[in-house]
Amino acid sequence: MPLTNRAGYPGRSDIPLRNRNLLPSVLHLQESGQNKQIYIMRKIIVISMISLDGVMQAPGGPEEDTSGGFMYGGWTAPYVDVTGSKVFEKLMKPADLLLGRKTFEIFAGYWPEHADYWPGINEVKKYILSGTMEKSDWQNSVFLKSLAEIKKLKNSDGDDIKVWGSSKLIQLLLKNDMVDDLWLIIYPLTLGKGKKLFADGTIPAAFTLSESIVTPEGVIIGNYKRAGDVKTGSLQNIK
Repeated sequence: MPLTNRAGYPGRSDIPLRNRNLLPSVLHLQESGQNKQIYIMRKIIVISMISLDGVMQAPGGPEEDTSGGFMYGGWTAPYVDVTGSKVFEKLMKPADLLLGRKTFEIFAGYWPEHADYWPGINEVKKYILSGTMEKSDWQNSVFLKSLAEIKKLKNSDGDDIKVWGSSKLIQLLLKNDMVDDLWLIIYPLTLGKGKKLFADGTIPAAFTLSESIVTPEGVIIGNYKRAGDVKTGSLQNIK
């Protein structure tokens, strides 16, 4: 499934203690040892195609997102190969989506008529964080207005939630430590400017690499899972 056929882009887990603000009463019981129940919530999984210098803007086509004078739309296309396409097939399995307004508009302008390339995209729930949009003709679109509504969604019943694109939304999620998994598809080029994955919302956080692959075209694909606080030390103590 080649990237050039797409407009721009192509469960559940234990509640981590860092999200205690979402379910304080449940975590109190869990931490105090008053019961042995396992409490679960939906993961938020960010999937991002980035350059070596962290740019994520307009990976799929020249007209996808030219804001800020960005001139390199479609920069992922030369790196398409069978290995990468198989990974994208895995990442594009049906799951509820959480999107920013800009990415949703790109998706809504393309995917309803091209669902053969992304099976289930019309049927899954699409949650959109927007302060201006309130409705869409694309089926199963639900609009959210605030971070509080995203937290409520994360704490609702259901499978994990995937985020594609949506640079501003990702900054909000990172800032509030709500990203459980990162799937980074890192392409062997620099772009110099453009919307970046790690920008104003980034906080100190540790991740564990749980899966990785390098494609024949040199694209590095890694799945990073949130793993607590940043630990420090001194290289002088390492023998």
